[in-house]
Amino acid sequence: MWRPPRRLPRPPHRGTATTTAGPGRLLLSTPIFYANGPPHIGHLYSALLADALLRHRRLRAAGPARLCTGMDEHGLKIQQAAVAAGTSPAELCERVSGLFHRALAQAGVSFTHFTRTSEPGHQRAVRHFWAALRDRGALYKGCYEGWYCTPEESFLPESQLRERTDTQGRPCKVSVETGHEVHWTKEENYMFRLSAFRDPLQNWLRDNPRAISPSPFYQCVLRWLDDDLPDLSVSRERSRLQWGIPVPSDSTQTIYVWVDALVNYLSVVGYPESHGAWWPSVHHVVGKDILKFHALYWPALLLAAGLAPPERILVHSHWTVHGQKMSKSLGNVVDPATCMGQYGVDGFRYFLLRQGVPERDCDYYDEKVVKLLNSELADALGGLLNRSTAPSINPSNTYPCFSEPCFPRVLDSKEAKGTGKASAEDYELVAAVASLPAQVSGYFENFQIYKALERIAQCVKQTNSFFQRHKPWKLDRRDTAEQLWLDTILHVTLECLRVYGTLLQPVVPDMADKLLSRLAVGPGERGLSGLTFLARYDGKPCPFEGRQLGPDTGVLFQRLEKSEAVKSRKQEARVPDKQLL
Repeated sequence: MWRPPRRLPRPPHRGTATTTAGPGRLLLSTPIFYANGPPHIGHLYSALLADALLRHRRLRAAGPARLCTGMDEHGLKIQQAAVAAGTSPAELCERVSGLFHRALAQAGVSFTHFTRTSEPGHQRAVRHFWAALRDRGALYKGCYEGWYCTPEESFLPESQLRERTDTQGRPCKVSVETGHEVHWTKEENYMFRLSAFRDPLQNWLRDNPRAISPSPFYQCVLRWLDDDLPDLSVSRERSRLQWGIPVPSDSTQTIYVWVDALVNYLSVVGYPESHGAWWPSVHHVVGKDILKFHALYWPALLLAAGLAPPERILVHSHWTVHGQKMSKSLGNVVDPATCMGQYGVDGFRYFLLRQGVPERDCDYYDEKVVKLLNSELADALGGLLNRSTAPSINPSNTYPCFSEPCFPRVLDSKEAKGTGKASAEDYELVAAVASLPAQVSGYFENFQIYKALERIAQCVKQTNSFFQRHKPWKLDRRDTAEQLWLDTILHVTLECLRVYGTLLQPVVPDMADKLLSRLAVGPGERGLSGLTFLARYDGKPCPFEGRQLGPDTGVLFQRLEKSEAVKSRKQEARVPDKQLL
């Protein structure tokens, strides 16, 4: 039996990688989703996180960026699912891939590439990657035996198993994490010398503490690397698995589905010819259940093939429903299409990104969605826009002027007492909104989109308090002084709304467009690089002052009725899975 040399070729350090991405480029990716069933909100959450990061980067004009997503269409699970559905694997993949493509497009995910691992170009890239591993001495053929989990497409060690009885009362072993049953399997496979990359992986992570975010997942991977790192089986006997890419020069073996799938991040940027323009400037957005594949196996495979690891791996946790894991058997799988129909696309985007905390599992239930969207979008943000642009308070329908004597510039909010008409709380609002764009950008950079939205919501609340505190509807327009103060209140409020609309574009693009259009903010005035707030407060001209507001005076976000939302979800829960396919 052939075995690799004891010392593999030295993997490239990030500083001496064989590929160098073009300046300022970034590839964002979701996992490619497994084509054995319809999409659920966990899939959508991954895609929305990546989409929001891409949209925010584009607002910053930070350089060329792409977002790739797609479908993992090979493997034993799909082969078995096709048999159970009475169809071929190719037909099943075509149907399910269509469901995912439509769901992501409906959700406004601005992907630039939708990869399918059944595509010839991807398969060619996988074969080339396999040859690179082989030629660099990273593969050998050996007899492998162990507990195999078909749903997870992987062998599991005893430490990740527990005893249980099956439906016939017979003892069996299942995965601790997923509860899926495992079966003892013994076969001859190609093995990847993963054990040789323990030290290089540790060095990579210690040199790049932001390589895996949030921090708890980074620490988790370091703990994995403190243990032994057994070699990885990277092929399956073709007699058992025909639905996959054959191993080059060995028709008895099929390439392991995870090796096949992970290479999509390279094939999408032109590997093996033109990937150097983008690689390794890539940020992978993945769920915690596939962390080991992305943070251990994938970087090791890349190093073995002579390529640098990805720049960052951004990890998120799962969604539960009323505290329970989503499951077909429980009938609690949440269909994203139903939710978008009930809450609106932007409403559901906002809920998932506002409530989803990457570090921990988050719970979904209809009443929670309705309460959040009514409170923060319909009442706080939408109500503020309606009140500050109402004909009764702004009959000229213009962006009002700002009066420096009413709201004089001060260096400290404590100085505000007794000056002009503005209060100390007003100066605190101005300081909070002025610092908001930088705070939001920092949160996006740190993969904390939920914190960015929380901070925006806090500022919206402050602005409502400002508006309510000064009661502009009670001011007398016939009095010159009161007219100046009224216009100043409205100017400050609209300036705040303009900042919120700009910052919310990555999360609720259609609603933000409606808000900014109402404020007469043109397409070329919506970026972050040139975003200014309350220019007149700093003695500079404001380009919006005196401008006619946009004509759309409709409701920004329609309030939701809880009873209807719950009723709709309960009806959808009774739709059989086969109808979804």
